[in-house]
Amino acid sequence: STSTPSVEVANVSPHGIWLWVEGRVFRLSFEQFPWFREATISQIYRVELHHARHLHWPDLDIDLELDSLAHPEKFPLVSRS
Repeated sequence: STSTPSVEVANVSPHGIWLWVEGRVFRLSFEQFPWFREATISQIYRVELHHARHLHWPDLDIDLELDSLAHPEKFPLVSRS
């Protein structure tokens, strides 16, 4: 059987979001990812994984590459909202 790439929101706190992606944990702080701060829980939980490397939140029009979460030092640009 083939396993499908999976993403799951593990936790949402006042400080950020924790995602399980393909067995790895990623923390997205609201300080670094301010677009999520005002999002609803249902908007945050509706996340899709594309091509095993790209996260997409359709309700929020947010796209993030997993590589930018795994290696933030390689992606120095941070949103200034």
